[in-house]
Amino acid sequence: MYVENAYYQKAILPEHVGNALIESLPKKLTDEELVDKLANYPKCLTEDTQNDPEIRVEYLTRIKRLRQPQLVYFDVFRAVEIAIKDGYSSKEPLSPTTMNYLHYSLDERPSIEPNTGFFKPKGCGITIIGESGVGKTSMLEQVLSIYPDVIKHQSYKGMSLPLTQVVWLKVDCPDDSSVKGLCHRILDEIDRKLEIKNTKPQNTIALLIKQIEAKMKSNFLGILVIDEMQNLNTAKAGGAERLLGFLHNLMNNLGIPILFCANPPFDKLLSKTLKAARRAESGGYFDIGLLKNSEDEWGLFVDELWKLQWTNVQTPLTQDLSDRLFNLSVGNMDLAVRIFYASQRAVIGSLDERITTDVLNKGASIAIRASKPATDELRLSLLKRKKESTKKMSNNEASEEAKAITESKGKFVTIPGDLSRPNHPEFAERITELQYEDDLHALIEDPALIQRASEEENPLDMLKSAGLFCEDPLKTFG
Repeated sequence: MYVENAYYQKAILPEHVGNALIESLPKKLTDEELVDKLANYPKCLTEDTQNDPEIRVEYLTRIKRLRQPQLVYFDVFRAVEIAIKDGYSSKEPLSPTTMNYLHYSLDERPSIEPNTGFFKPKGCGITIIGESGVGKTSMLEQVLSIYPDVIKHQSYKGMSLPLTQVVWLKVDCPDDSSVKGLCHRILDEIDRKLEIKNTKPQNTIALLIKQIEAKMKSNFLGILVIDEMQNLNTAKAGGAERLLGFLHNLMNNLGIPILFCANPPFDKLLSKTLKAARRAESGGYFDIGLLKNSEDEWGLFVDELWKLQWTNVQTPLTQDLSDRLFNLSVGNMDLAVRIFYASQRAVIGSLDERITTDVLNKGASIAIRASKPATDELRLSLLKRKKESTKKMSNNEASEEAKAITESKGKFVTIPGDLSRPNHPEFAERITELQYEDDLHALIEDPALIQRASEEENPLDMLKSAGLFCEDPLKTFG
């Protein structure tokens, strides 16, 4: 657990300046700095590969600590970063508004409004969906580890500010979908972060919820992360609905951002109610799929994984080996790690410790016995998806996949359906310039040209000669 004393630095946004909760957060990281924070590459030294087999087998556990960031990691981090700051933006600790918020619940606060106004919650929901083993939990651990668990404040700009700020909290959704079970887990986790004895939970659900809310408010919880949300059971007499209602109340009344992490059944549950879906993805929705067998995704991962060999002979990575490991793992990072681990364990101490395609097959037979039905199901779904994709492409070869909205600043961005933006890269730069031009009239050299052309016998010829009419744009601009 990472606990630090508050160190304040000026906030980026003017509206956040003077907010101790925001100014005590870690400095803004560039994408280059994020790579180092989100990645974890275990060491594999040459001298370690010459140890006795029993010792080298123990080194293999390092493989499980490999973390190779994917592009979605950056998007998830930025969504969490914005959610935490936005949630804190309405909780400036020295403000009368926040004092009122800390002392009264929404339905119990007095009618007399503080001079800085009543508290207006700014909590949002972030949803992460992905098959088991694609790296959701590992990604969250890396993202959250960038922030301290707890920040201790003593004074701010000469004013006393004795408070404890719990930046993030991560718990698993209880199997029984009960509000009580989740409250107990949250209560225990807050006590663990505060390094105090376990608080005795209240006996009734209503009092327990108030107890949890008071704990979250007084310790200025930045974001609540709930993993394994697929445990929600709709068949249990409305348990799922009650639990989602409780969580949405935390967002709406306490202004605490919540991140939901789950396997695919959870997205079907959300889609049943527009209200739940809208709240759960208001801060971002991320669908994390299996790695594609490309240089950008699988290539980056397998290159780092393959470096972690504790065999007494180093086997170079070939395309055949890469493809075999990909096919055996179906692009699932967790399965790939387990197969590679089992493969090395199977040959370390043998007469020939080279890693071959047959060795990978052996490793797979050891590592994924229990996972084989699920792996076969994933392969079947991939085949079906490929078949559907091929069918669509044959119907319309010119169709393009919808482009992502988030791209680097300064690059051409396509947002399907938004007619207020340029939709053709060849015109994008000039149209954007015109959109932000203060005086368009000054750019028109001949304001009466169209009117004069309308009076001509061949108006198109006149417009053509003036350079305003193009008969063949493909030929001209192609």
